[in-house]
Amino acid sequence: MGVGYEPGIAGRHGTVLDTIGLQITSGELPEGHVLTLEGIQDRFGVSRTVARETMRILESMGLVSSRRRVGITVLGAASWNVFDPRVIWWRLSGTGRAAQLRSLTELRIAVEPLAAGAAARSASAGQRDRAVALAHEMRDLGERGELDAFLQCDIAFHTLLLHASGNEMFGALADVVAVVLQGRTQLGLMPHQPVPEALDLHERVASAVAGGRPVDAEEAMRELLAEVRDAMLPLWRR
Repeated sequence: MGVGYEPGIAGRHGTVLDTIGLQITSGELPEGHVLTLEGIQDRFGVSRTVARETMRILESMGLVSSRRRVGITVLGAASWNVFDPRVIWWRLSGTGRAAQLRSLTELRIAVEPLAAGAAARSASAGQRDRAVALAHEMRDLGERGELDAFLQCDIAFHTLLLHASGNEMFGALADVVAVVLQGRTQLGLMPHQPVPEALDLHERVASAVAGGRPVDAEEAMRELLAEVRDAMLPLWRR
């Protein structure tokens, strides 16, 4: 699909998984709907092994439950593994895109300023230098309008800070942040050229992390994410 996650499943198997995952997360297959292996085989023209493995993966994500004499039942959103990158992408691709972007942005606002402050205290010398280099590279790429390369650099920057925080809980959210950054770009929700304020704030965060100034790093990251939130407000209000 070229979108923000690597399902680790090739060919028709991946098509079956993505199709059913999208239908569940969009509500097209509502909570309580019962699926069968035979129905999946007939619909997609796949083997029983592929159908069973697809259901196993969906069950691991909390999207379905399988019980003897009952079948494979679609579960409600309260049961989903909402941090799974595939679930996030499916939700971003469906009718609930605005709500998913809002949830993810609010999560980032809650976590990333603290992670940036922690990185200013805990990052290694190499991580500090890398943060500065990435921020400078983002400015160069952003001003040239090279959005694909900018995206990869942006992901690397935020991933670095989450891991450099020294907090394994923050580090575990790196894939979540990567998916939402990719989603904003690939779903056409980013400006054609990054706004100058965002470039400035990335450099402010990097400078504070490199200089060991946790209060400044936290404040700059909070301002950066406020800019992201403000850019998303028109979509949320639709």
